[in-house]
Amino acid sequence: MCSIVLYTLFSNISKDKYVVSEGDYAPNFSLETLQGERVELKDYRGEGVFLNFWGTWCKPCEREMPYMEEEYKNFKDQGVEILAVNIEESDLIVQNFVDRFNLSFPILMDRDGEVTGKYKIGPIPTTFLIDKNGKVVKIITGSMTQQDVKKYMNLIKP
Repeated sequence: MCSIVLYTLFSNISKDKYVVSEGDYAPNFSLETLQGERVELKDYRGEGVFLNFWGTWCKPCEREMPYMEEEYKNFKDQGVEILAVNIEESDLIVQNFVDRFNLSFPILMDRDGEVTGKYKIGPIPTTFLIDKNGKVVKIITGSMTQQDVKKYMNLIKP
């Protein structure tokens, strides 16, 4: 009996209302860019959003960034936006990375890990493909090729 009570308590405590699944509406958030501009996810309704969680120390993240930049140039005028959420790194480290890869899409700084926690991010890179209505169409964990990035951007193009 005691084990049943403990299991029930643990199950209820560990349940997180922010677990995001395909088909759910993406939880809204507000983060600052490297330049200090405040960005809110809901402001991108009507556009497809390629929401990528990453870190400068992550080799798969490093490999896919040039692919994301190349496809961003092709899709940004077609209603697809990349929001790249850096997980708890310093502005200086992230800015050096951005400069090295000449990234032009918005880099959002999750300095306290709040958004990373809300989206229950485990391994990175993790990308959420969000359609024009704010629904999560697909969740990708792991590195992508340029062909993957292009295919996924086409999937969320309004």
